[in-house]
Amino acid sequence: MTTEVRGPSEWIIHGERVVDDTRRAVLSIADVELPDGVRFEQYVLRLPRAAVVVVLDDDERVLMMWRHRFILDKWVWELPGGYLDPDEDPAACAAREVEEETGWRPRNMRELVSFQPAVGTIDQQNLVFLARGADPTGQAPDINETAKVGWVPLSEAYSRVVQGEIVGAGSVSGVLATLLAKANGEF
Repeated sequence: MTTEVRGPSEWIIHGERVVDDTRRAVLSIADVELPDGVRFEQYVLRLPRAAVVVVLDDDERVLMMWRHRFILDKWVWELPGGYLDPDEDPAACAAREVEEETGWRPRNMRELVSFQPAVGTIDQQNLVFLARGADPTGQAPDINETAKVGWVPLSEAYSRVVQGEIVGAGSVSGVLATLLAKANGEF
Protein backbone atom coordinates (compact mmCIF):
# COMPACT_ATOMS: atom_id res chain seq x y z
CA MET A 1 0.00 0.00 0.00
CA THR A 2 1.30 3.44 -0.99
CA THR A 3 0.72 6.44 1.22
CA GLU A 4 0.50 9.74 -0.63
CA VAL A 5 2.82 12.40 0.77
CA ARG A 6 1.30 15.88 0.86
CA GLY A 7 2.94 19.24 1.34
CA PRO A 8 2.34 21.04 4.64
CA SER A 9 -0.32 23.35 3.19
CA GLU A 10 -1.82 21.10 0.52
CA TRP A 11 -5.59 20.71 0.62
CA ILE A 12 -7.27 17.31 0.38
CA ILE A 13 -9.98 16.98 -2.29
CA HIS A 14 -12.65 14.48 -1.20
CA GLY A 15 -14.71 14.89 -4.35
CA GLU A 16 -16.06 17.31 -6.89
CA ARG A 17 -19.53 17.50 -8.43
CA VAL A 18 -20.44 19.38 -11.59
CA VAL A 19 -23.16 21.99 -11.17
CA ASP A 20 -23.21 23.29 -14.76
CA ASP A 21 -21.32 22.26 -17.88
CA THR A 22 -21.54 24.49 -20.95
CA ARG A 23 -19.49 25.00 -24.08
CA ARG A 24 -17.35 27.67 -22.43
CA ALA A 25 -17.43 26.84 -18.71
CA VAL A 26 -17.68 24.04 -16.18
CA LEU A 27 -18.86 25.07 -12.73
CA SER A 28 -18.43 22.55 -9.94
CA ILE A 29 -18.34 22.33 -6.17
CA ALA A 30 -15.36 20.61 -4.57
CA ASP A 31 -15.46 18.99 -1.12
CA VAL A 32 -12.12 20.13 0.35
CA GLU A 33 -10.29 19.66 3.62
CA LEU A 34 -7.67 22.09 4.90
CA PRO A 35 -4.46 20.88 6.60
CA ASP A 36 -5.95 21.82 10.02
CA GLY A 37 -8.92 19.50 9.39
CA VAL A 38 -11.54 22.13 8.51
CA ARG A 39 -13.75 20.80 5.72
CA PHE A 40 -16.00 22.84 3.40
CA GLU A 41 -17.29 23.21 -0.15
CA GLN A 42 -15.45 25.40 -2.64
CA TYR A 43 -16.77 26.61 -6.00
CA VAL A 44 -14.49 25.80 -8.94
CA LEU A 45 -14.82 27.34 -12.40
CA ARG A 46 -12.91 25.76 -15.30
CA LEU A 47 -12.67 27.81 -18.49
CA PRO A 48 -10.96 27.23 -21.84
CA ARG A 49 -7.52 28.70 -22.42
CA ALA A 50 -7.47 32.28 -23.64
CA ALA A 51 -5.04 34.39 -25.64
CA VAL A 52 -4.47 38.14 -25.31
CA VAL A 53 -2.29 40.28 -27.56
CA VAL A 54 -0.24 43.41 -26.94
CA VAL A 55 0.12 44.92 -30.42
CA LEU A 56 2.86 47.52 -30.27
CA ASP A 57 3.44 49.87 -33.21
CA ASP A 58 6.68 51.63 -34.22
CA ASP A 59 5.79 54.60 -31.99
CA GLU A 60 5.40 52.25 -28.97
CA ARG A 61 1.65 52.62 -28.82
CA VAL A 62 -0.56 49.70 -27.78
CA LEU A 63 -3.65 48.71 -29.80
CA MET A 64 -6.58 48.70 -27.37
CA MET A 65 -10.37 48.51 -27.41
CA TRP A 66 -12.75 50.78 -25.48
CA ARG A 67 -15.69 48.67 -24.37
CA HIS A 68 -18.40 48.30 -21.78
CA ARG A 69 -18.26 45.32 -19.41
CA PHE A 70 -21.76 44.63 -18.13
CA ILE A 71 -20.63 42.55 -15.14
CA LEU A 72 -18.76 45.55 -13.75
CA ASP A 73 -21.07 48.08 -15.45
CA LYS A 74 -17.96 49.97 -16.45
CA TRP A 75 -16.26 51.29 -19.61
CA VAL A 76 -12.65 50.08 -19.84
CA TRP A 77 -9.70 49.77 -22.21
CA GLU A 78 -8.78 46.18 -23.08
CA LEU A 79 -6.31 44.30 -25.20
CA PRO A 80 -7.81 42.15 -27.95
CA GLY A 81 -8.11 38.46 -27.17
CA GLY A 82 -10.44 35.55 -26.59
CA TYR A 83 -10.94 31.84 -25.99
CA LEU A 84 -8.92 29.26 -27.88
CA ASP A 85 -10.95 26.76 -29.87
CA PRO A 86 -10.18 23.11 -29.02
CA ASP A 87 -6.78 22.12 -30.49
CA GLU A 88 -6.26 25.66 -31.88
CA ASP A 89 -2.72 27.00 -32.00
CA PRO A 90 -2.52 29.78 -29.38
CA ALA A 91 -0.63 32.21 -31.65
CA ALA A 92 -3.17 31.63 -34.45
CA CYS A 93 -6.02 32.29 -32.01
CA ALA A 94 -4.34 35.46 -30.78
CA ALA A 95 -3.88 36.78 -34.32
CA ARG A 96 -7.46 35.84 -35.27
CA GLU A 97 -8.89 37.67 -32.26
CA VAL A 98 -6.93 40.85 -33.03
CA GLU A 99 -8.25 40.86 -36.61
CA GLU A 100 -11.86 40.10 -35.66
CA GLU A 101 -12.04 42.58 -32.81
CA THR A 102 -9.99 45.51 -34.12
CA GLY A 103 -9.63 45.29 -37.91
CA TRP A 104 -5.82 45.10 -37.63
CA ARG A 105 -3.59 42.12 -38.58
CA PRO A 106 -0.68 41.67 -36.13
CA ARG A 107 2.89 40.90 -37.22
CA ASN A 108 5.88 39.27 -35.53
CA MET A 109 4.00 37.52 -32.71
CA ARG A 110 5.78 35.92 -29.76
CA GLU A 111 4.55 34.59 -26.44
CA LEU A 112 5.30 37.03 -23.65
CA VAL A 113 3.83 35.49 -20.48
CA SER A 114 1.29 32.95 -19.23
CA PHE A 115 -0.87 33.36 -16.12
CA GLN A 116 -3.91 32.08 -14.22
CA PRO A 117 -6.33 34.93 -13.29
CA ALA A 118 -7.75 33.68 -9.98
CA VAL A 119 -6.11 30.42 -8.85
CA GLY A 120 -8.26 30.08 -5.73
CA THR A 121 -11.43 29.54 -7.74
CA ILE A 122 -10.77 29.58 -11.50
CA ASP A 123 -8.67 27.32 -13.73
CA GLN A 124 -8.00 29.19 -16.99
CA GLN A 125 -4.60 29.49 -18.58
CA ASN A 126 -4.16 32.89 -20.24
CA LEU A 127 -1.40 33.36 -22.80
CA VAL A 128 -0.19 36.89 -23.54
CA PHE A 129 1.47 37.54 -26.88
CA LEU A 130 3.48 40.53 -28.06
CA ALA A 131 3.12 41.57 -31.70
CA ARG A 132 5.47 44.17 -33.11
CA GLY A 133 3.46 46.03 -35.72
CA ALA A 134 0.10 45.55 -37.41
CA ASP A 135 -1.52 46.22 -40.75
CA PRO A 136 -5.10 47.43 -41.28
CA THR A 137 -7.34 44.78 -42.86
CA GLY A 138 -9.96 47.23 -44.12
CA GLN A 139 -12.58 45.51 -41.97
CA ALA A 140 -14.49 47.41 -39.31
CA PRO A 141 -13.97 46.41 -35.66
CA ASP A 142 -16.54 43.97 -34.27
CA ILE A 143 -19.43 46.08 -32.95
CA ASN A 144 -20.13 43.36 -30.35
CA GLU A 145 -16.61 43.67 -28.96
CA THR A 146 -15.73 47.36 -28.96
CA ALA A 147 -17.13 50.87 -29.17
CA LYS A 148 -13.82 52.15 -30.53
CA VAL A 149 -10.27 51.06 -31.20
CA GLY A 150 -7.36 53.25 -30.17
CA TRP A 151 -3.60 53.33 -29.94
CA VAL A 152 -2.57 54.05 -26.33
CA PRO A 153 1.03 55.17 -25.74
CA LEU A 154 2.87 52.47 -23.79
CA SER A 155 4.30 55.23 -21.62
CA GLU A 156 0.73 56.07 -20.48
CA ALA A 157 -0.51 52.49 -20.08
CA TYR A 158 0.62 52.07 -16.47
CA SER A 159 -1.20 55.29 -15.51
CA ARG A 160 -4.36 53.94 -17.11
CA VAL A 161 -4.02 50.77 -15.02
CA VAL A 162 -3.62 52.84 -11.84
CA GLN A 163 -6.57 55.07 -12.80
CA GLY A 164 -8.84 52.05 -13.29
CA GLU A 165 -9.23 52.47 -17.06
CA ILE A 166 -7.47 49.13 -17.69
CA VAL A 167 -8.76 46.52 -15.21
CA GLY A 168 -9.01 43.09 -16.85
CA ALA A 169 -6.38 40.59 -15.70
CA GLY A 170 -5.26 39.84 -19.26
CA SER A 171 -4.91 43.50 -20.18
CA VAL A 172 -3.17 44.47 -16.94
CA SER A 173 -0.80 41.48 -17.21
CA GLY A 174 -0.08 42.25 -20.85
CA VAL A 175 0.69 45.91 -20.23
CA LEU A 176 2.91 45.18 -17.22
CA ALA A 177 4.75 42.32 -18.95
CA THR A 178 5.41 44.58 -21.95
CA LEU A 179 6.75 47.36 -19.74
CA LEU A 180 8.98 44.85 -17.93
CA ALA A 181 10.24 43.37 -21.22
CA LYS A 182 11.06 46.87 -22.43
CA ALA A 183 12.86 47.72 -19.18
CA ASN A 184 14.90 44.52 -19.54
CA GLY A 185 15.91 45.50 -23.07
CA GLU A 186 14.02 42.64 -24.72
CA PHE A 187 12.88 44.94 -27.56
